[in-house]
Amino acid sequence: MENNFEIRGYTYGYGANRNDWRSERGARSQDLLHELGNNWVCLAVVNYQDTFYSTKIKFDFTRTPTDKDVAFAVAKAHEKGVKVCLKPMLNSDDHMWRAYIDFPDRNMGEKDGYWEEWFKSYTAFMVHYAELAEDLKCEMLCIGCEMLGSERKEQHWRTLIAKLRGIYSGKMVYNTNHGKEDEAKWFDALDYLGTSAYYSVGKARIGGTCTADGKGDFDKPVDKAAMKAEWEKIRERVNGVAAKLGKKYIFMEIGCRSAAGCSAMPWDFYHRDLPQSEDEQAAFYETCLETFAEEPQFAGVFWWDWSTFVYDTPEEAAKDIGFNIHLKKAEKILKEYYAR
Repeated sequence: MENNFEIRGYTYGYGANRNDWRSERGARSQDLLHELGNNWVCLAVVNYQDTFYSTKIKFDFTRTPTDKDVAFAVAKAHEKGVKVCLKPMLNSDDHMWRAYIDFPDRNMGEKDGYWEEWFKSYTAFMVHYAELAEDLKCEMLCIGCEMLGSERKEQHWRTLIAKLRGIYSGKMVYNTNHGKEDEAKWFDALDYLGTSAYYSVGKARIGGTCTADGKGDFDKPVDKAAMKAEWEKIRERVNGVAAKLGKKYIFMEIGCRSAAGCSAMPWDFYHRDLPQSEDEQAAFYETCLETFAEEPQFAGVFWWDWSTFVYDTPEEAAKDIGFNIHLKKAEKILKEYYAR
């Protein structure tokens, strides 16, 4: 099967600290990533606000990758002929998901209060990275990620996009969350429809239990046919949303940990008691690729995520139950698809 993906991508570096990307281990990890045959990389640069109800975004120079770090990773990608999507991300130091950043709307005709303050800070944050993306000739800029609480603020987002268009000349996308692709009214102002595609496709394995020997219900074979059927339903729905917008769509984030049951909850970071399953992760990758490979409305994918410091040995890979695919079955599948 051929693939029509414009974007054969992967995300790199989420949660990295200052200087990590330029370190020897960080550079080695980037080299290994670029052996996938990817033609795009998404660089995830995390900044912070104190709480989900804070109105100020802060630059924490002990954690956030510096502009020099970003320039290093961009140059490394461009040297290999790989295009770059720069993705500034916002996390909350109270560990609340950024989707919960939210404030009351305007009251009695007054100014939009907390939202005015927050968007003023967010605009300054994004202008910085738009200028950096333009200077470094990044081919795409992602202007937000899973900011669900803010997505109803149409005029604020349209004003921000117009300002960024005056600074940055490349393609722009926003990363909403799966199932929310048709809710915001301003996605037409962007070049692509973008979503975090953590869809639950492993329906047959939901509710499984793991016994002390690491087996139990999760020891059942992965049902790839059922996964494929779920992806086909998803494709039909997202195709319809994208067609109404007149845009192609990108899976800005998508992935599945190599742990049993995670195809039913691919967004999961936290359950560490699940047995390792390369088969389940590989099936998630393969059935997604099979479903979307020849879909003309699908622009491509940035898989989540390649660690800032990835492991080096098969023994480490066999113990890993995270999103990494290095030296696992999913890596082999992805390399084969990206080579087509």
